[in-house]
Amino acid sequence: MEWIDTDAAGIYHNSAVIRYVEAAEAELMRAHGLLDYFPRAPRVRYEVDFAAPLRFGQEVTTVVRIERIGTTSMSFAFEVWGEELPQRPRVRAASGRYVTVHVGSGHDGDAAARSAPWPAAWVEALTRHPHS
Repeated sequence: MEWIDTDAAGIYHNSAVIRYVEAAEAELMRAHGLLDYFPRAPRVRYEVDFAAPLRFGQEVTTVVRIERIGTTSMSFAFEVWGEELPQRPRVRAASGRYVTVHVGSGHDGDAAARSAPWPAAWVEALTRHPHS
């Protein structure tokens, strides 16, 4: 974890968790070949339980997995772990869930977004391999 992710005491900002989770989600989608996923899948719900502090210089491991793929939405679960430091064991710092919704083509940012079914090829790619 970098200094920019922390407060003056060297403990992480809660908002850093969202960046770690989105980075892990991006890796998951890249691993499934879905490079155009992010512009079409905004987050519509986010729930985080904060359990322990992360500290400046601590390695962080983030695990994201798909819980459910619906017609137009997808539910994820995640955990953010602070790796072992001298005198401190590995600890789960945060966990939670979030939901993304597929937005159909034609959304230009000014018009109201409308949900649309996930492309069949995306569902196939995400269900063909394990979700983590």
